[in-house]
Amino acid sequence: MSTIAHISDTHFGTERPAVVAALTELLVSIRPALVILSGDVTQRARRSQFDAARRFVDGYDRPTLVIPGNHDIPLANVFARIFSPFAGYRRAFGENLAPEFVNDDVLAIGVNTARPRRHKNGEVSDEQIERVCARLRQATDAQLRIVVTHQPVHVIREKDVGNLLINHERAIAAWAAAGADLVLGGHIHLPYVRPLDTPARALASELWSVQAGTALSTRIREGISNSFNLIRHDAHGDRSACLVEQWDYNEANGRFDPGGKTTVPLKRYTRYT
Repeated sequence: MSTIAHISDTHFGTERPAVVAALTELLVSIRPALVILSGDVTQRARRSQFDAARRFVDGYDRPTLVIPGNHDIPLANVFARIFSPFAGYRRAFGENLAPEFVNDDVLAIGVNTARPRRHKNGEVSDEQIERVCARLRQATDAQLRIVVTHQPVHVIREKDVGNLLINHERAIAAWAAAGADLVLGGHIHLPYVRPLDTPARALASELWSVQAGTALSTRIREGISNSFNLIRHDAHGDRSACLVEQWDYNEANGRFDPGGKTTVPLKRYTRYT
């Protein structure tokens, strides 16, 4: 059984120290095969904030796939935003803005959807969509196939429609046809799991949107607690489904406690070569 931790929107610079400690302790205990951090690592892309994020990642000492979000591009420093928008991110997490993680059980593909010319909106280009498709077609039957963006490809509230990833419908259709199982995201600080293969879309294969809340920040919205997801997948047993667990920070006991669980069927209607 492989366990993947999906955290997002840590917003270092606004982090809650007790929540940081609780999540670090839990990740050390669980020892997931992979931690995915789906953007907005920092609040204002400052060196001290990236340094704090790096210490957090080093503290639990597990393989981690990180992508930048819109907050990881300087806002007030116009010169840096234009000429070196990802310099701070690269110093902390390496040159690759679209990292991948591969083992026998998982293929996770990061997509950099942050755009310096935009304030908060994200975009996925046709070139990025095809790059992801090419990697998905190389997956094995045993691998859980995950695509990671920052901005959501699906929203459940009308007020979040403006936060949707630009070009998301083309991406959804292409990635489903190429065999993706899950699209992980953040950005709106609202956790949920929803199917993307609906009568209105009629995708070539099943695909699910998995959104994470803000893992560590004071920037919680509408009373929704800090949270993250655990994804469990049995690559060597029943591969017909995976399980997404939402873990919520409990103010009373200072720990993350398991919450809602969603069983996600992995119905790959198309054979891939």
